[in-house]
Amino acid sequence: MITFLQKTVYLLLLAGSLLPLQAQNRIVVFQSDFGLKDGAVSAMKGVASGVSPDLKLYDITHEIPPYNTWEAAYRLAQTVPYWPAGTVFVSVVDPGVGTDRKSVVLQTKAGHFIVTPDNGTLTLIARAEGIAAVREIDEAVNRRRDSRQSYTFHGRDVYAYTGARLAAGAITFEQVGPALPDTVLRIPYQPATLDKGVLKGTIDILDVQYGNLWTNIPDSLFRQLQAPAGSQLQVTLYHKGRQVYRGRMPYAHTFGDVPTGQPLAYLNSLMHLSFALNQGSFAEKHHIESGSDWSVEVRRAL
Repeated sequence: MITFLQKTVYLLLLAGSLLPLQAQNRIVVFQSDFGLKDGAVSAMKGVASGVSPDLKLYDITHEIPPYNTWEAAYRLAQTVPYWPAGTVFVSVVDPGVGTDRKSVVLQTKAGHFIVTPDNGTLTLIARAEGIAAVREIDEAVNRRRDSRQSYTFHGRDVYAYTGARLAAGAITFEQVGPALPDTVLRIPYQPATLDKGVLKGTIDILDVQYGNLWTNIPDSLFRQLQAPAGSQLQVTLYHKGRQVYRGRMPYAHTFGDVPTGQPLAYLNSLMHLSFALNQGSFAEKHHIESGSDWSVEVRRAL
């Protein structure tokens, strides 16, 4: 027979399991536009290790093009969902360092935490996972000791320090700082849509090693176009609304389905519509880049 005391303990444990998730899995994942030619990344990891040597420190990338908040936003959306709930991400692409842009921690509805300036970096992960809460970092508490006179390396002095404290359980999410409205600065871009047989989207990123173009058009939307493998597509690319490419290409399952040097449309590893040349660089040949001001229209070719 379950005693009253046993039942009470069980209910308390159950209630505890339903409390809002705290970031205490001791994992911190970094990304930046710092590169690896100097000691900036090492300094951030040193600060994190100083908070707790038991933290597990990983990287997304440190090769974001300088000041490119869109690519920082994309890399978060590309990778964050594959990490365990409770993981803390420290993203430092911060062209406005030292200005009045807010330093925040976003908690997603999936239970991830992103420590970053609120400068557009959160655009895509906020859409992908939803916003559970946003808090502004209180630098009176969550700032590396003796760093008050440093104005240009918040990645080390504020973000790495705060992220490490959160991941280690030295602070709770509520102790990051005051709550903000559940919204973030968003970079405008063309969302994936299908209307009257025309797919529209953004050239999110380049598969930089090969020059392929990756869009934000998911397979679920592309399949509504009813274009089976082998069918021809009419693809038009725009930069800031100006047409820069127009051509036909087949939808194919893999690169080898078309002759060497020929274009194709395919679904990439994220199951998004993409464009490539078989054993060539589509981006280089047609002078195409990526970002929020690069868009695409796709329709079945007649």
